Amino acid sequence: MILTITHTTTNLSREATDLGFLLHKNPISLFEREFSYGTIRVFYPEATPERCTVAIEVTVDPVNLVRGRGKSGGTLGQYVSTRPYVPSSLLSVALNEAFRSALNGQAKEKAEFVVARLPLTATLYGLSGNTTLISRLFEPLGYTVQTEAVGVLDTTFPEWGMSEQHHVTLTAEVTVRDLLTHLYVLIPVLDNAKHYYIGEDEVEKLLTRGEGWLANHPEKELITNRYLRFRASLIDSALARLVEVEERNTPEAEADSIMQAGVGEEMLETPVRLNDQRIAATLIAVAELQPPARRVIDLGCGEGRTLSALWNAKELALEQLAGMDVSPVELAKAKRRLRVERLSEREQERLLLFQGSLVYRDERLTGYDVALLNEVIEHLDAERLQTLVRVVFEFARPRRVILTTPNGEYNSVWKSLPAGKFRHPDHRFEWTRSQFQEWATAVAATHGFTVAFSGVGAEDTEANRGTPTQMAVFDQCAVSLAPIGKA
Repeated sequence: MILTITHTTTNLSREATDLGFLLHKNPISLFEREFSYGTIRVFYPEATPERCTVAIEVTVDPVNLVRGRGKSGGTLGQYVSTRPYVPSSLLSVALNEAFRSALNGQAKEKAEFVVARLPLTATLYGLSGNTTLISRLFEPLGYTVQTEAVGVLDTTFPEWGMSEQHHVTLTAEVTVRDLLTHLYVLIPVLDNAKHYYIGEDEVEKLLTRGEGWLANHPEKELITNRYLRFRASLIDSALARLVEVEERNTPEAEADSIMQAGVGEEMLETPVRLNDQRIAATLIAVAELQPPARRVIDLGCGEGRTLSALWNAKELALEQLAGMDVSPVELAKAKRRLRVERLSEREQERLLLFQGSLVYRDERLTGYDVALLNEVIEHLDAERLQTLVRVVFEFARPRRVILTTPNGEYNSVWKSLPAGKFRHPDHRFEWTRSQFQEWATAVAATHGFTVAFSGVGAEDTEANRGTPTQMAVFDQCAVSLAPIGKA
């Protein structure tokens, strides 16, 4: 197996051979180390101030590689195989052995270049995977991808057929550490095999080496499935943690963290994220309903954070918990977060997740004590919002509706949020407190509910901009109004 990494530069303040400092390997020395399946060698085919190439070669003993693992591919399967020459998890192991300090972002000298994005070209020879898959994995990370089919397995024996491998060249301006971590994770993903047992520690390896890029990769589920070799329990654990990372990277979460950092030195306790505060306020509103709520539905449940909190709040003694969302992708995330596959048959009867839209009348929404509409209404335009109101308040008619939405007045507190911009690109509006209260009061009066208002999050008292989130709790009046038409 061979991988080369080339650094070229015309920058007078930097030499291409500085690559050696980042990799902790001197261009004039040969690094060689024996391991259980063969030998790792690191050397430099070229090393000039303008261009420097490092090569890592892994020489594998093909007999030791398969010995004791049963027969594969017939009697000669252990001896006639392309496996020892195909970049695989063995190459990832070699990268960790040879470049561990670089993978960890460490450098004794030239440390300022650790975070520098350098013009790098990596070439892998004989990589598995079709060209479409290779592009799907590397292009979202900013690489220009070039592939070349290996061709026939052996020109002397054309009857052996064509190779399924490709020579792959990746080019990008990227840090050395990021390039190595991308290769470390994605090489075995493309090979879709590992030479060792997959256990709990592999989840930690994946999340550690995927930090900063995997959570937002469009193919993170495919990567996780292949890296963990389709071990369902490990995949569930990894994806649930990646969902949490993805949530921390949302625009509102970033603005929230900046706001909290500004007052962090004055606080005695670790700040609580705004979304966690919304969930806590929601649970209180559910718990305060009398007689106690037994059936709760989260409308627009997303990836299931609030559902998970409700499910784990055993003191609520809920007999039925349901979540509905228009997105099957979000529902899949919710199922992973709640680990539905691991629930007993009785528990699965208590938990219901289904796809649906809030702009269509749906009999499945009836019969609940509480309906949640957390951070939902701002995603709808005026016409669809009016339809949602009728679907929830006129036809579903739970005893209580708990609704949260952003307070547009508070946006100016977050310096990272440009003036006139909403917290999320999909928001159609972000109401002021007076606009929200006027709308909610009209909804309550029209459909036979009372409504009470409160805020969620740290209040801005200096400029009287309220709290970042505003909440309305609607309760059915003792005498309900009859439905006024069809949705």
